[in-house]
Amino acid sequence: MAYESGSFEAAIAAASGQDAELRAQILAGFVESVVMQIDLLGRARCDGNWEVAAHRLRGLGASFHDGELVALAERALDSAPSDPVAVRHLMDYSARLTAKI
Repeated sequence: MAYESGSFEAAIAAASGQDAELRAQILAGFVESVVMQIDLLGRARCDGNWEVAAHRLRGLGASFHDGELVALAERALDSAPSDPVAVRHLMDYSARLTAKI
């Protein structure tokens, strides 16, 4: 599936305009959603739950033009369910993302 490429920062700026508080709220909501889906992915014990969480992560990445998140989610979809390497890569991404706010 193809996604429109663009900048994560540009997507946040387009949604928040010049309102710094709104920008912070949007970014915090994005981070919270990503962290929640990574947690669900890490706890998935069946193929269906793994795929749902990975698809949600890919959708979040696509919605916010975050190519890295899309790529990591697609890697998870291509890997075996409960793949610890895929989860670790996503957790590393999450830590970097959380450090931004």
